[in-house]
Parts: sequence; C-alpha cells; structure tokens
Amino acid sequence: MQTRKIIHVDMDAFYASVEQRDNPEFRGKPLAVGHAGPRGVVAAASYEARKYGVRSAMSSQAALKKCPNLIFTRPRFEVYKSVSMQIRSIFLEYTPLVEPLSLDEAFLDVTVNLANNPSATLIAKEIKEKIKDQTGLTASAGVSINKFLAKIASDYRKPDGLFVIPPKKAYDFVAQLDIERFYGIGKVTAERMHKLGIYTGAQLREFSMQHLESLFGKAGQRYYQFARAIDDRPVCPDREYKSVGTENTFAEDLDKREDLLAEL
Repeated sequence: MQTRKIIHVDMDAFYASVEQRDNPEFRGKPLAVGHAGPRGVVAAASYEARKYGVRSAMSSQAALKKCPNLIFTRPRFEVYKSVSMQIRSIFLEYTPLVEPLSLDEAFLDVTVNLANNPSATLIAKEIKEKIKDQTGLTASAGVSINKFLAKIASDYRKPDGLFVIPPKKAYDFVAQLDIERFYGIGKVTAERMHKLGIYTGAQLREFSMQHLESLFGKAGQRYYQFARAIDDRPVCPDREYKSVGTENTFAEDLDKREDLLAEL
C-alpha cells in the first residue's frame, strides 16, 4: 500500500496577523481581535499578546488583566474570508484534495499531486513561500503519513515553521508524545488517563483496544490506533468550514534534495 503524504497548513495567529499587516500601528504590539467590553471575548491574539498569556476564547476582561496594554480591534470576517480563499487557491495549485478545517487551516493530500513533485516536504516549503509572497502572512506546516501526525507536526515549531515526521520515525515519535497532544484528548480525558498512569503514547500502547473501549467508548479505538501512528481518515475536500522567525525542523537533519525525496 502506498504511503500517504499529508500536509497540514495552519496560518500563524491568522486574524491578528491580518490586522497587523493592514494596520502598521498594530505591528509589534499585543493585539486582540474582538470586543473589549464587559462581555467581550478574544477571537484571536497576536504572538505579542500570547507572551502575556492572552488566548483566543478568553474573556476580554481576563485578557486585560493579563496584559493591561492590550489593544483591541474589531474583527473583519469578510477580509479574513477573502484572504483565506486566496490561500486556498494556492493549495489547489497542488491538489484538489484540500480539506478546510477553518478559515486558517487545512489538510492537503499530495500523495499524487498536480506539480508531479514526489516530495511533500518540498511542496509544503513552496506553499509557505507562496503564501508569504502573495499575502504577506506566515504559515506553519506539518508533513507526515496521516492527518493525525501532520496536524501535530504543524504545531511543533510555530510560528513560520516546517516540521516533518517521516514514515520511519512515526512510531517512535508517537511513543514519546504527551497524550495531551493527541487528537480528541482534551483536559478532562487527559486527567482520566493520568489517573491510569498514561502520560505518553508509549504508555497508552500498554492498553488493549478492548480495555480502552471499555474506558472511553468508541473513542478508545481511535486512541489505540493513534498510539500506533495509525490514522486512516481520508482528506475530504467537501468538508465545510467549522468556523468562519522561520524554522524548518525535521525529526533529523535533512539537507539534501535526495534525502527529502527519500523521506516524504
């Protein structure tokens, strides 16, 4: 069976970055997209604001307590949607198999691609460069053999990062992975797993599928597979949006084109 080549692209602090791009006075300053009122909520936070602990979905009042000099700006969703479509058009230059997760992130299946490029890593690098050139924004990309690993990889070296989990490294990579990073494992489930002595992928592997299903229901089967770097979910191009310093890092150094082609 052919090894799949999946890319996950995630724009860096998308809404806030668009506002900083379009408004020079916001650049380099802690910025929140949202409303500053008593019932306001932060829709997005710039990296400058994140250093203070400001996060999306946080109440505006809590954000201001963490960062008193936080600047608020109202969201411009039509602008974000327009930029998102611009980025989507770049993805479609390489493959019709593009699954949007939101305005600022998507999966791409480039196992077979329109550029006839055998390296998903080189495609991800090109996509990042085109996004920067055409929009002035940075994106982080993760490359691996399935959606589970590609999404984890894209978050590994943010912002403006590129991280690759090659096929031969996938099983061992998951072994050392904190279970909080697993797809579908939130705070409550992680706490349940900690009580069972499960903190990493390797410890999760010690449980049989039947045992995990008895503990977590149908999700137990997914956890069992993820712990073994298995994720057969296809990239679905018909999926609807769920909501309206450069660092290129590999599991090991790959600096020759031949090495990249041999991996992903």
